[in-house]
Amino acid sequence: MADLNPALVPLSLYIHMPWCVRKCPYCDFNSHAVPDGKLSLDLEQQYLQALVEDFKTQIDFAQGRQIHSVFIGGGTPSLISAKGYVWLFEQLKSIIPFEDGCEITLEANPGTVEHDPFAGYLEAGINRLSIGVQSFNTDHLKKLGRIHSNDDAINAIHLAHDAGFERINVDLMHGLPEQTLEQALLDLKLAVENGATHVSWYQLTIEPNTVFFRTQPVLPVEDVLEDIQEQGEAYLKSQGFVNYEVSAWRKEKPSAHNLNYWQFGDYLAIGAGAHGKVTQPDGVYRFQKTRLPKDYLAKVPAEHLQFKKIEDEDMPFEFMMNALRLNNGVEAKLYHERTGLNLADLDELLNSLRARKLMVEDQNRLSCTEQGHVFLNSVLEEFL
Repeated sequence: MADLNPALVPLSLYIHMPWCVRKCPYCDFNSHAVPDGKLSLDLEQQYLQALVEDFKTQIDFAQGRQIHSVFIGGGTPSLISAKGYVWLFEQLKSIIPFEDGCEITLEANPGTVEHDPFAGYLEAGINRLSIGVQSFNTDHLKKLGRIHSNDDAINAIHLAHDAGFERINVDLMHGLPEQTLEQALLDLKLAVENGATHVSWYQLTIEPNTVFFRTQPVLPVEDVLEDIQEQGEAYLKSQGFVNYEVSAWRKEKPSAHNLNYWQFGDYLAIGAGAHGKVTQPDGVYRFQKTRLPKDYLAKVPAEHLQFKKIEDEDMPFEFMMNALRLNNGVEAKLYHERTGLNLADLDELLNSLRARKLMVEDQNRLSCTEQGHVFLNSVLEEFL
């Protein structure tokens, strides 16, 4: 492996807020219900201070870089007050500066009891919202364990626009318990017609360690799932949305933060259970933090870190697992720049995939063909 130059790799920041009002039966994220559905001011302050102390320990990982984008995920990050974010961003920027125009995304739920007015988050510096709608069908929302209604979801998008947000992602799932094709398409239509500028549209999967895994719901049959995918994609395209990643559709510019992930960029990570990736001159490393909030708050920041180097033999899969999710892939030169490895070592495999029409013939890009995207998991397995 050649020496790596971290300065060539954009650096983002992921912040994990681990609390939610109620744990959903399909959710396998690191989220924990708060008593009475509201985060106490004392706990908020303790956690925000812990995030700052955690961030201080990552200064050396920055290697002189500024923060390119920020994503605040959860849990339900909008349980944290707008005032709390004002304080947090001030502290973080004093440790590692943010780039001018840094994209800052906040995940928010539609329930009005779960957040301050959206204008407060915009004033705090958050310039992109990702609203966890999942469905506009109230019956489906109940089955998913969501606490908002169809009206709450539509109202949340309008309130975000009224507050001044120009970039609004709507998270939607399809293939829901007993969902019909017509219901799935109506969800998309309502997101688009009510002002979503970006849609994250993905099929419900049943994950281990969830209520749905223990008590399997009745999901649509394969033929219905295929019809939903095909007709849903056709509808989004007809409305001017561009599918730039497996489940991401945009009518505005793409998410800078997600693009950095998929292009094998770097990201610092703070918060309970947060995962990060950093480039150092001697290699690429992944790390994660203590998972349970009580343990995260109890430990000194240095004890949060579980650090592991990505070995050379694992690097092709790690890189391609991200890059090939993008419909247009990435420039081929990024492989050496961000892994330190020689792309020529993969020539035999790449030529085979190109011959089978699974990857594009362009030697300057690493990208799947349309057929390759259909069989993406099989393509990726070849890099193991």
